Amino acid sequence: MKKYHIRFNKTRGQPGRGSVDHVWRVFENEKKEYLVKHFKINVPSYSETTGNGTGNDDWNIACQGYITLDRETSTAIINENHV
Repeated sequence: MKKYHIRFNKTRGQPGRGSVDHVWRVFENEKKEYLVKHFKINVPSYSETTGNGTGNDDWNIACQGYITLDRETSTAIINENHV
């Protein structure tokens, strides 16, 4: 099972940061990042901060599961099991 953090994409529309419609950043195990327009979470989720505690922390939606990408709709779907 992998851990995911989902955060609003403050740099959307900038070069290399997706279109203005790619409003979500999905981080997988803090190593891989997906830029998507939508997400669905089909597992328990909770809020969590990431950062170094200096006041510049980012708030995230966090959960554990497995991601599937619907490239047609640019949707990240996180499920309990591999689909």
